[in-house]
Amino acid sequence: MTGVLKASLIGFLGYARPSVKRIRTMKFNLKTILLSLLLAYPAVSNAQVIISLLFGEKLNSEKIEFGLEGGFNRSYFRDVPEANGLNNFNLGFYFHFLIKNNAYLATGVMVKSSVGATGMPTYKIGDEDFDNLFEDGTRTTKINYFHVPVLWHQRFNNRWYIEIGPMLGLRSKAKDIFETDVLEGDLKYTLDVRDRYKRFDAGLVGGAGYKFRKRIKSMAAGVNYYYGLMNVSTQSGTKIRNSSIYLYLKIPIGAGSKPGEES
Repeated sequence: MTGVLKASLIGFLGYARPSVKRIRTMKFNLKTILLSLLLAYPAVSNAQVIISLLFGEKLNSEKIEFGLEGGFNRSYFRDVPEANGLNNFNLGFYFHFLIKNNAYLATGVMVKSSVGATGMPTYKIGDEDFDNLFEDGTRTTKINYFHVPVLWHQRFNNRWYIEIGPMLGLRSKAKDIFETDVLEGDLKYTLDVRDRYKRFDAGLVGGAGYKFRKRIKSMAAGVNYYYGLMNVSTQSGTKIRNSSIYLYLKIPIGAGSKPGEES
């Protein structure tokens, strides 16, 4: 299956260029691995990311860098003292638009992005048997968003960079996971709670990163912190603001090196 997928993508992407064969091979292998993972796990597979992998080379130019961004984040509910951090994974695509010199506008869409918290007490849902069963259990809340950052991205010596700006969120799903221990083992129940959370969120993002190569376009890793400014709860008397720490990897797609560029 991998061989067929690889052969098809080679023909589609115009892989064979002898002068940069080694670089192209590395990039193609990376694309193949990412695309295979997306197809193998439908939960994270989506049209936007697959299109990014296949057509990324067409989206890059001298003043635009395009690629995939993904990683790990630990999210929190501020204003909820008993809530603990929740670990999540995220995936999306990014754009860097050159403004001048080493200054860029960084944006994109995190198409798979979650926030939430865990370790919270349960609540009653109006079913006596359910309420008694989960009375001493714990609750995890997970909210899925499409996140769109709009950041000022400043590079230093084309290696280190800092970025800061607003980030908007569009909620897609939200669920509460009730968990408790019973004699037969662990018991879990998932409840759709989209009506408990507002459709939109907004806040500020700031962080720093490091480019692996001294090129205008290269892989990079970094850390960002999101500080939500909005109360996302729709429940009267309840205040919940999101926050999250992101560890990420950025991979430019179709951004080959140019003559004279440093490694």
